Amino acid sequence: SASPTRRRNPGRPGIAIDPGHGGVDPGAIGASGSLEKHITLALARELRRLIVAGGRYRVVMTRNRDVFLRLRTRIAIAQRAGASLFISLHADSTENRRIRGGSVYTLSETASDAEAAALAAKENKADVIAGLDLSDQSPVVAKILIDLRQRLTMNQSAKFADGLVRELGKTVRMLRNTHRFAGFTVLK
Repeated sequence: SASPTRRRNPGRPGIAIDPGHGGVDPGAIGASGSLEKHITLALARELRRLIVAGGRYRVVMTRNRDVFLRLRTRIAIAQRAGASLFISLHADSTENRRIRGGSVYTLSETASDAEAAALAAKENKADVIAGLDLSDQSPVVAKILIDLRQRLTMNQSAKFADGLVRELGKTVRMLRNTHRFAGFTVLK
């Protein structure tokens, strides 16, 4: 078996945890007045603790305090850290108080339902699509490269989401449509 030092070496795959919203952007406000930015940060800290305790992955947090970060900054943090997985945590709300539960979103050019489309439109107002530096490419080449990059990860993301939904469903109340698809900027 591997020694603890070897198991915790810097060559471990990286996971970026992105607590949604923060600072001047409170996100959703719950029925009791709780702010999404506080819920996501607390959840992100606990998730980091659990992942680090397992010793198999490196974890980078996009924020570890109540600050506002633009979407492109969040993405850049994950890219600089060489993260293989980017998890953006949100605690959304809806007008219908009877609807409760978790869901997992992965990238799609078309949203899986009207709620996902509305949420994607709202989230994407915060910033523009970032990621690859394609400033030296023609618009046609840039679009092709972005499309290829997205397609390469969509299948892996869907497999991860399916496994995550299965595991979460064991202990967490989930929405009926658990794996949803949207065009959120952070997914792109």
